[in-house]
Amino acid sequence: MYQNNNNSIFITIRQLVSNGYRKSNIGYTILRPFYKLYELVLRLIPDKIIIKNSFKKHMGYNLDLENPQTLNEKMNWLKLYNRKDLQTLVADKYKVRTYVEEKIGSEFLIPLLYHTKNSKDLIPENLPESDFIIKTNHDSSGGLIVRDKTQLDWNSVRKRFKHLLKENHYYSTREWQYKNIEPRIVVEKLLTNEDGSIPIDYKLHCFNGELSFIMIDFDRHGDLRTRNLYDRNWNLIPCNWGRPYGKELKKPENLDEMIRVAEILAKDFTYVRVDFYLVKGKIFFGEITFHHASGFQAFIQKDYDYKFGKQLKIKTLE
Repeated sequence: MYQNNNNSIFITIRQLVSNGYRKSNIGYTILRPFYKLYELVLRLIPDKIIIKNSFKKHMGYNLDLENPQTLNEKMNWLKLYNRKDLQTLVADKYKVRTYVEEKIGSEFLIPLLYHTKNSKDLIPENLPESDFIIKTNHDSSGGLIVRDKTQLDWNSVRKRFKHLLKENHYYSTREWQYKNIEPRIVVEKLLTNEDGSIPIDYKLHCFNGELSFIMIDFDRHGDLRTRNLYDRNWNLIPCNWGRPYGKELKKPENLDEMIRVAEILAKDFTYVRVDFYLVKGKIFFGEITFHHASGFQAFIQKDYDYKFGKQLKIKTLE
Protein backbone atom coordinates (compact mmCIF):
# COMPACT_ATOMS: atom_id res chain seq x y z
CA MET A 1 0.00 0.00 0.00
CA TYR A 2 2.83 2.40 0.89
CA GLN A 3 4.51 1.81 -2.46
CA ASN A 4 1.24 2.33 -4.35
CA ASN A 5 0.69 5.64 -2.53
CA ASN A 6 4.20 6.76 -3.44
CA ASN A 7 3.59 5.85 -7.07
CA SER A 8 0.32 7.79 -7.07
CA ILE A 9 2.02 10.84 -5.57
CA PHE A 10 4.83 10.63 -8.12
CA ILE A 11 2.35 10.38 -11.02
CA THR A 12 0.36 13.34 -9.67
CA ILE A 13 3.48 15.49 -9.33
CA ARG A 14 4.61 14.52 -12.82
CA GLN A 15 1.21 15.47 -14.24
CA LEU A 16 1.27 18.81 -12.44
CA VAL A 17 4.73 19.60 -13.77
CA SER A 18 3.72 18.53 -17.28
CA ASN A 19 0.55 20.65 -17.19
CA GLY A 20 2.51 23.59 -15.80
CA TYR A 21 5.02 23.33 -18.61
CA ARG A 22 2.57 22.83 -21.47
CA LYS A 23 -0.47 24.84 -20.42
CA SER A 24 0.83 27.68 -18.25
CA ASN A 25 2.81 30.56 -19.73
CA ILE A 26 4.57 31.21 -16.43
CA GLY A 27 5.30 27.51 -15.96
CA TYR A 28 6.63 27.28 -19.50
CA THR A 29 8.98 30.24 -18.97
CA ILE A 30 10.32 28.81 -15.72
CA LEU A 31 10.61 25.19 -16.81
CA ARG A 32 11.72 25.66 -20.42
CA PRO A 33 15.48 25.95 -19.67
CA PHE A 34 15.35 22.77 -17.58
CA TYR A 35 13.40 20.96 -20.29
CA LYS A 36 15.92 22.01 -22.96
CA LEU A 37 18.74 20.70 -20.78
CA TYR A 38 16.79 17.47 -20.28
CA GLU A 39 16.24 17.19 -24.03
CA LEU A 40 19.94 17.82 -24.70
CA VAL A 41 20.84 14.95 -22.38
CA LEU A 42 18.25 12.75 -24.10
CA ARG A 43 19.78 13.48 -27.50
CA LEU A 44 23.09 12.08 -26.29
CA ILE A 45 21.58 8.76 -25.24
CA PRO A 46 21.21 6.09 -27.97
CA ASP A 47 17.68 5.16 -29.01
CA LYS A 48 18.07 1.56 -27.89
CA ILE A 49 18.97 2.51 -24.32
CA ILE A 50 16.07 4.96 -24.00
CA ILE A 51 13.59 2.44 -25.42
CA LYS A 52 14.78 -0.48 -23.28
CA ASN A 53 14.71 1.58 -20.08
CA SER A 54 11.26 3.00 -20.84
CA PHE A 55 9.95 -0.47 -21.67
CA LYS A 56 11.15 -1.93 -18.36
CA LYS A 57 9.67 0.99 -16.42
CA HIS A 58 6.22 0.73 -18.04
CA MET A 59 5.93 -3.00 -18.69
CA GLY A 60 7.80 -4.47 -15.74
CA TYR A 61 9.99 -6.84 -17.73
CA ASN A 62 13.03 -6.56 -19.96
CA LEU A 63 12.59 -5.83 -23.65
CA ASP A 64 13.90 -8.69 -25.78
CA LEU A 65 15.02 -7.19 -29.10
CA GLU A 66 16.75 -10.34 -30.26
CA ASN A 67 13.62 -12.49 -30.14
CA PRO A 68 10.58 -10.25 -29.52
CA GLN A 69 7.42 -12.22 -28.75
CA THR A 70 4.74 -9.85 -27.42
CA LEU A 71 2.90 -7.16 -29.36
CA ASN A 72 4.49 -4.45 -27.22
CA GLU A 73 7.96 -5.91 -27.77
CA LYS A 74 7.45 -6.04 -31.52
CA MET A 75 6.21 -2.44 -31.64
CA ASN A 76 9.41 -1.35 -29.94
CA TRP A 77 11.51 -3.50 -32.26
CA LEU A 78 9.78 -1.72 -35.16
CA LYS A 79 10.66 1.65 -33.61
CA LEU A 80 14.33 0.83 -33.93
CA TYR A 81 14.57 -1.25 -37.09
CA ASN A 82 11.63 -0.34 -39.32
CA ARG A 83 12.11 3.26 -40.45
CA LYS A 84 10.84 4.52 -43.81
CA ASP A 85 10.46 8.04 -45.18
CA LEU A 86 6.80 7.25 -45.87
CA GLN A 87 6.24 6.93 -42.12
CA THR A 88 7.26 10.56 -41.62
CA LEU A 89 4.79 11.67 -44.29
CA VAL A 90 1.80 9.78 -42.91
CA ALA A 91 2.58 10.67 -39.27
CA ASP A 92 2.34 14.32 -40.33
CA LYS A 93 -1.30 15.26 -39.69
CA TYR A 94 -1.16 17.79 -42.53
CA LYS A 95 0.73 15.89 -45.25
CA VAL A 96 -1.10 12.61 -44.56
CA ARG A 97 -4.12 14.19 -46.22
CA THR A 98 -2.41 13.80 -49.60
CA TYR A 99 -1.67 10.14 -48.87
CA VAL A 100 -5.27 9.45 -47.84
CA GLU A 101 -6.66 11.25 -50.89
CA GLU A 102 -4.47 9.20 -53.23
CA LYS A 103 -5.22 5.88 -51.51
CA ILE A 104 -8.93 6.01 -50.68
CA GLY A 105 -10.26 9.39 -51.83
CA SER A 106 -10.80 12.92 -50.52
CA GLU A 107 -14.34 12.10 -49.36
CA PHE A 108 -12.85 10.50 -46.24
CA LEU A 109 -10.98 13.66 -45.17
CA ILE A 110 -12.17 15.99 -42.43
CA PRO A 111 -12.56 19.45 -44.01
CA LEU A 112 -9.39 21.52 -43.58
CA LEU A 113 -10.24 25.10 -42.63
CA TYR A 114 -6.84 26.70 -42.12
CA HIS A 115 -3.15 25.91 -41.65
CA THR A 116 -0.05 27.92 -40.82
CA LYS A 117 3.50 27.58 -39.54
CA ASN A 118 3.24 30.76 -37.48
CA SER A 119 1.26 30.93 -34.24
CA LYS A 120 0.80 34.68 -34.78
CA ASP A 121 -1.67 33.81 -37.54
CA LEU A 122 -4.08 32.41 -34.97
CA ILE A 123 -6.43 35.37 -34.88
CA PRO A 124 -10.24 35.24 -35.03
CA GLU A 125 -10.29 36.90 -38.43
CA ASN A 126 -8.44 33.96 -39.99
CA LEU A 127 -10.74 31.34 -38.52
CA PRO A 128 -14.30 30.27 -39.33
CA GLU A 129 -17.46 30.98 -37.40
CA SER A 130 -18.35 27.28 -37.21
CA ASP A 131 -17.04 24.83 -34.60
CA PHE A 132 -13.45 23.74 -35.23
CA ILE A 133 -10.39 22.14 -33.65
CA ILE A 134 -6.87 23.55 -33.61
CA LYS A 135 -3.96 21.12 -33.39
CA THR A 136 -0.37 20.66 -34.43
CA ASN A 137 0.68 18.19 -37.10
CA HIS A 138 3.79 16.78 -35.45
CA ASP A 139 2.97 15.47 -32.00
CA SER A 140 0.29 13.72 -29.95
CA SER A 141 -0.80 16.56 -27.70
CA GLY A 142 -4.41 16.47 -28.88
CA GLY A 143 -6.07 19.70 -29.87
CA LEU A 144 -8.04 22.73 -28.77
CA ILE A 145 -11.78 22.40 -29.41
CA VAL A 146 -13.40 25.74 -30.23
CA ARG A 147 -17.17 26.12 -30.26
CA ASP A 148 -17.32 29.89 -29.75
CA LYS A 149 -14.20 31.78 -30.79
CA THR A 150 -15.41 34.96 -29.11
CA GLN A 151 -14.96 33.29 -25.71
CA LEU A 152 -11.25 32.51 -26.11
CA ASP A 153 -8.21 34.36 -24.84
CA TRP A 154 -6.45 34.40 -28.20
CA ASN A 155 -3.22 35.70 -26.77
CA SER A 156 -3.00 32.59 -24.57
CA VAL A 157 -3.94 30.39 -27.53
CA ARG A 158 -1.12 31.85 -29.62
CA LYS A 159 1.38 31.32 -26.80
CA ARG A 160 0.22 27.74 -26.31
CA PHE A 161 0.75 26.85 -29.96
CA LYS A 162 3.99 28.79 -30.16
CA HIS A 163 5.28 26.48 -27.44
CA LEU A 164 3.95 23.37 -29.17
CA LEU A 165 5.61 24.27 -32.46
CA LYS A 166 8.98 24.11 -30.68
CA GLU A 167 8.49 20.56 -29.40
CA ASN A 168 9.90 17.44 -31.01
CA HIS A 169 8.01 14.33 -29.94
CA TYR A 170 10.81 12.05 -31.11
CA TYR A 171 13.28 12.74 -28.30
CA SER A 172 11.00 11.59 -25.49
CA THR A 173 9.48 8.56 -27.27
CA ARG A 174 12.13 7.65 -29.90
CA GLU A 175 9.31 7.17 -32.37
CA TRP A 176 11.46 8.04 -35.36
CA GLN A 177 8.63 9.12 -37.67
CA TYR A 178 8.15 12.31 -35.64
CA LYS A 179 11.77 13.45 -35.83
CA ASN A 180 11.72 15.22 -39.20
CA ILE A 181 8.15 16.50 -39.44
CA GLU A 182 8.06 20.23 -40.21
CA PRO A 183 5.84 21.69 -37.44
CA ARG A 184 2.58 23.26 -38.52
CA ILE A 185 -0.73 24.34 -37.01
CA VAL A 186 -3.80 22.72 -38.54
CA VAL A 187 -7.42 23.82 -38.14
CA GLU A 188 -10.13 21.33 -39.06
CA LYS A 189 -13.89 21.28 -38.86
CA LEU A 190 -15.05 19.86 -35.53
CA LEU A 191 -16.94 16.65 -36.13
CA THR A 192 -19.98 16.25 -33.86
CA ASN A 193 -22.95 13.97 -33.45
CA GLU A 194 -26.54 15.19 -33.76
CA ASP A 195 -26.54 16.17 -30.09
CA GLY A 196 -23.29 18.11 -30.40
CA SER A 197 -21.16 15.48 -28.66
CA ILE A 198 -17.75 14.37 -29.93
CA PRO A 199 -18.05 11.13 -31.93
CA ILE A 200 -16.38 7.86 -30.98
CA ASP A 201 -13.21 7.07 -32.87
CA TYR A 202 -12.66 3.58 -34.21
CA LYS A 203 -9.02 2.51 -33.93
CA LEU A 204 -8.28 -0.29 -36.37
CA HIS A 205 -5.05 -2.15 -35.57
CA CYS A 206 -3.66 -3.72 -38.72
CA PHE A 207 -0.92 -6.35 -38.82
CA ASN A 208 0.92 -6.92 -42.11
CA GLY A 209 -1.78 -5.07 -44.03
CA GLU A 210 -4.78 -6.86 -42.52
CA LEU A 211 -7.09 -5.94 -39.65
CA SER A 212 -6.34 -7.72 -36.38
CA PHE A 213 -8.74 -5.96 -34.03
CA ILE A 214 -10.72 -2.77 -33.48
CA MET A 215 -10.30 -0.64 -30.36
CA ILE A 216 -13.02 1.64 -29.02
CA ASP A 217 -12.35 4.11 -26.20
CA PHE A 218 -15.24 5.60 -24.23
CA ASP A 219 -15.29 8.84 -22.23
CA ARG A 220 -11.89 9.86 -23.65
CA HIS A 221 -12.11 13.31 -22.07
CA GLY A 222 -13.64 12.21 -18.78
CA ASP A 223 -12.38 10.79 -15.51
CA LEU A 224 -13.20 7.13 -16.19
CA ARG A 225 -11.87 6.08 -19.58
CA THR A 226 -12.91 2.61 -20.69
CA ARG A 227 -12.08 0.47 -23.69
CA ASN A 228 -13.41 -2.46 -25.71
CA LEU A 229 -11.60 -4.57 -28.30
CA TYR A 230 -13.55 -6.26 -31.12
CA ASP A 231 -12.61 -8.67 -33.88
CA ARG A 232 -13.52 -7.99 -37.52
CA ASN A 233 -16.95 -9.63 -36.99
CA TRP A 234 -17.64 -7.31 -34.04
CA ASN A 235 -17.26 -9.97 -31.38
CA LEU A 236 -15.96 -8.57 -28.09
CA ILE A 237 -12.44 -9.83 -27.41
CA PRO A 238 -12.15 -10.89 -23.73
CA CYS A 239 -9.12 -8.81 -22.84
CA ASN A 240 -8.31 -5.40 -21.42
CA TRP A 241 -5.49 -3.38 -22.94
CA GLY A 242 -4.65 -0.84 -20.29
CA ARG A 243 -8.26 0.00 -19.39
CA PRO A 244 -11.42 -1.74 -18.09
CA TYR A 245 -14.31 -2.78 -20.32
CA GLY A 246 -16.68 -0.08 -21.53
CA LYS A 247 -20.35 -0.14 -22.43
CA GLU A 248 -21.75 -2.42 -25.10
CA LEU A 249 -21.57 -0.79 -28.52
CA LYS A 250 -23.72 -1.69 -31.50
CA LYS A 251 -21.90 -2.87 -34.61
CA PRO A 252 -21.62 0.05 -37.06
CA GLU A 253 -23.59 -0.45 -40.27
CA ASN A 254 -20.62 0.41 -42.49
CA LEU A 255 -18.01 -1.61 -40.58
CA ASP A 256 -17.03 -3.54 -43.71
CA GLU A 257 -16.27 -0.31 -45.56
CA MET A 258 -14.24 0.98 -42.65
CA ILE A 259 -12.17 -2.21 -42.62
CA ARG A 260 -11.72 -2.08 -46.38
CA VAL A 261 -10.25 1.43 -46.45
CA ALA A 262 -8.17 0.80 -43.31
CA GLU A 263 -6.49 -2.17 -44.96
CA ILE A 264 -5.75 -0.09 -48.06
CA LEU A 265 -4.03 2.54 -45.90
CA ALA A 266 -2.21 -0.15 -43.91
CA LYS A 267 -0.91 -2.08 -46.91
CA ASP A 268 2.52 -0.38 -46.95
CA PHE A 269 3.27 -0.99 -43.28
CA THR A 270 4.08 -3.89 -40.92
CA TYR A 271 1.99 -2.58 -38.02
CA VAL A 272 -0.23 0.46 -38.03
CA ARG A 273 -3.27 1.80 -36.23
CA VAL A 274 -5.73 3.59 -38.50
CA ASP A 275 -8.32 5.79 -36.80
CA PHE A 276 -11.71 6.74 -38.18
CA TYR A 277 -14.73 8.69 -36.99
CA LEU A 278 -18.27 7.72 -37.93
CA VAL A 279 -20.54 10.77 -38.11
CA LYS A 280 -24.12 10.66 -39.36
CA GLY A 281 -23.39 7.53 -41.35
CA LYS A 282 -20.24 8.91 -42.98
CA ILE A 283 -16.67 7.69 -42.38
CA PHE A 284 -13.92 10.26 -41.73
CA PHE A 285 -10.20 9.51 -41.47
CA GLY A 286 -8.61 10.56 -38.16
CA GLU A 287 -4.93 9.64 -38.13
CA ILE A 288 -2.34 6.92 -38.61
CA THR A 289 -0.27 5.77 -35.62
CA PHE A 290 2.73 3.43 -35.81
CA HIS A 291 3.22 2.58 -32.14
CA HIS A 292 0.06 2.59 -30.05
CA ALA A 293 0.84 4.09 -26.60
CA SER A 294 4.46 4.02 -27.79
CA GLY A 295 4.46 0.26 -27.24
CA PHE A 296 4.35 0.72 -23.47
CA GLN A 297 0.81 -0.29 -22.53
CA ALA A 298 0.31 -3.55 -20.65
CA PHE A 299 -2.51 -6.02 -21.19
CA ILE A 300 -4.31 -6.96 -17.99
CA GLN A 301 -4.55 -10.49 -19.41
CA LYS A 302 -0.88 -10.87 -20.31
CA ASP A 303 -1.43 -13.83 -22.59
CA TYR A 304 -3.09 -11.50 -25.11
CA ASP A 305 0.13 -9.55 -25.47
CA TYR A 306 1.62 -12.85 -26.69
CA LYS A 307 -1.43 -13.84 -28.76
CA PHE A 308 -1.44 -10.57 -30.69
CA GLY A 309 2.35 -10.63 -30.85
CA LYS A 310 2.21 -14.03 -32.55
CA GLN A 311 -0.13 -12.60 -35.20
CA LEU A 312 2.21 -9.74 -36.06
CA LYS A 313 4.99 -10.94 -38.37
CA ILE A 314 8.27 -9.02 -38.40
CA LYS A 315 11.55 -9.76 -40.13
CA THR A 316 13.97 -9.74 -37.22
CA LEU A 317 17.66 -9.14 -37.75
CA GLU A 318 19.77 -12.13 -38.69
